[in-house]
Amino acid sequence: MDLQKSVAIVTGAASGLGEATARRLARRGARIALVDRDAAKGEAIASELGGSAIFVETDVRSAGEVEAAVSAAAEMGPIRVAVNCAGVGTAARILGRDGAPHDLEMFRTLIDINLVGSFNVLRTAAAAMAKNDPLENNERGVVINTASVAAYEGQIGQIAYAASKGGIVAMTLPAARDLSQLGIRVLAIAPGIFDTPMLALLPEKIREGLAAGVPHPKTLGQPDQYAMLVESIVDNPYLNGECVRLDGGLRMQPK
Repeated sequence: MDLQKSVAIVTGAASGLGEATARRLARRGARIALVDRDAAKGEAIASELGGSAIFVETDVRSAGEVEAAVSAAAEMGPIRVAVNCAGVGTAARILGRDGAPHDLEMFRTLIDINLVGSFNVLRTAAAAMAKNDPLENNERGVVINTASVAAYEGQIGQIAYAASKGGIVAMTLPAARDLSQLGIRVLAIAPGIFDTPMLALLPEKIREGLAAGVPHPKTLGQPDQYAMLVESIVDNPYLNGECVRLDGGLRMQPK
């Protein structure tokens, strides 16, 4: 796939994994549609990347807003890459210390943003990709979703987050099968502990403790390492229907 002749949609592109992915694909010559709710940061990054990038303020839960974002991206050229990095995380047990049940709206919000939002972008981007001229081996595009190691080893208090990311893992293979005749690949990446803006809020001692728990290398993952894997997936046409762990060999403990 020649990225210099392609458009990539990246959600959650105003920070963290999404920003790193947008920047790396832009360096490869792709035209980038940065999708996020943070207009100030998103527009600043698009301006920095220059004429090859646009920002579209979007809530991934909205069918209309995602359709508008994909339409704006398609005006730049054929959409051949879509990377879903938009997501949120919260912590709550099924029953709190006072015996109160987990807030239902909190659970719904995580499922809506992390899982439904990813599917919303997947289905809409795939519809645009299906119109592309086929490349070698009939390839028309690739969609990469972001899962998490929590999908496999969700910790205490991660019931909502783990469920949302487990859904990402579960839909990877059937999505790849659904879209195979159209030449659209679907994969997911399951990051471990990454140095994102959310993790940056933690005290340094806690951050050091998290890094020490990674078998090798004993560091927090860097967003550009995630972006490197995205780039490799885009480049390798035989990767399909798989969720790839990116975690330094980490297996999460209960807490």
